Amino acid sequence: MKKIDSTARIGKEVVLEEGVEIGPYSILKGEIKVGAHTKIGAFTVIEGNVEIGSHCNIGHHVVIGTPPQDLSYQGEKTQVIIGERTTLREFVTVHRATGEGKATSIGDDCFIMAYCHIAHNCYLGNGITMANNSTLAGYVEIEDLATLSGWVGVHQFVRLGKLVMIGGLSKVVMDIPPYTLADGHPARIFGLNLVGMKRRGIEGKKREEIHQIYDLIYHSNLSRSKALEELKRSTFDPQLVEEIVGFWEKSKRGVARWAKGRKNSDEENTSFSW
Repeated sequence: MKKIDSTARIGKEVVLEEGVEIGPYSILKGEIKVGAHTKIGAFTVIEGNVEIGSHCNIGHHVVIGTPPQDLSYQGEKTQVIIGERTTLREFVTVHRATGEGKATSIGDDCFIMAYCHIAHNCYLGNGITMANNSTLAGYVEIEDLATLSGWVGVHQFVRLGKLVMIGGLSKVVMDIPPYTLADGHPARIFGLNLVGMKRRGIEGKKREEIHQIYDLIYHSNLSRSKALEELKRSTFDPQLVEEIVGFWEKSKRGVARWAKGRKNSDEENTSFSW
């Protein structure tokens, strides 16, 4: 059965699936669909065209689907899409997209901690963690399993690769490639996210190939473009090469530099946490 507090206000267009719970004084208005067994806390506002998957946990005072903070937005119909089993904690804000038919999208199994902001047209993959007060500007793209520590600020149009980890208070103004650690003002690459890779079951052979690929890109005498071409002709796992080389080739803002004096080691990301 649905459990809707008597003080909540639910619009006529809202569709609530079985087992949805809505707390006191929350407001849902617009073309909203909430998946089965999702819980919505107190004083939360959801408006516009919003789709939320099943088994999500939407905390107190969350705001989803309000107009973007974008001067080019002219009231066109846009959307917010949130996947399954995703958590948004207290005071998280997620804005609808700019551009007719566009969406701000958050994937499955994400954990977005208190006071985070996800701006218009952002795309978040699956299994992403954003620690408290991290903020994404418009059009940011984050690939699966990335982790942002507390108070990270990400510039518009920046892309964060798969399984990256960003240190707390970082200023991210360029793309961060897959499987790496980044930190600083502006953020630089400090090594590979070896602990994260091990936790996700990436075997030693693949980790070693990733290590060798980044050595060729960042630490060889080849120019960046020649290193990428060399990788395309290499005997490394083709899927892995495509993932990393393709990330560079799609970059609009450029890819962050490697921090001076840093090398890969099994212990190098022990100080990164959120």
